[in-house]
Amino acid sequence: MSALVLDAGALIALDRNDREVWAILRVASDDSEFIQVPAGAIAQAWRDGRRQVLLTRALRHCDEVALDGTTARAAGLLCGQSKTADIVDASVALAAAGLARRGTVSVLTSDSGDIEHLIATLRIVANIVAI
Repeated sequence: MSALVLDAGALIALDRNDREVWAILRVASDDSEFIQVPAGAIAQAWRDGRRQVLLTRALRHCDEVALDGTTARAAGLLCGQSKTADIVDASVALAAAGLARRGTVSVLTSDSGDIEHLIATLRIVANIVAI
């Protein structure tokens, strides 16, 4: 199984009709890859669904990962371990970690440095695709 995790930067790029990011999403969707987006990343990108038709369309191809109490605690713990502060980035890394246990995972991100640091802290293997 291969999987793809999107961060807020990827969602913003989709909303702005970035052709390269749309191509990545389409290939992943056509190849039946598992595509996840943490809820916090959606919150960072969402402003007005009536005007964000492209973002709405993109999210139809994704499974939204809730930020429940367990995930929130894990994200906070990861921020403490990695000496970072962005719990949304931490939730992106945690989503990747969950998927990495089952196969290959890629993270589509505009914040590759922070995501790479969090992934390294988790000691998992993930392909970082910088946009």
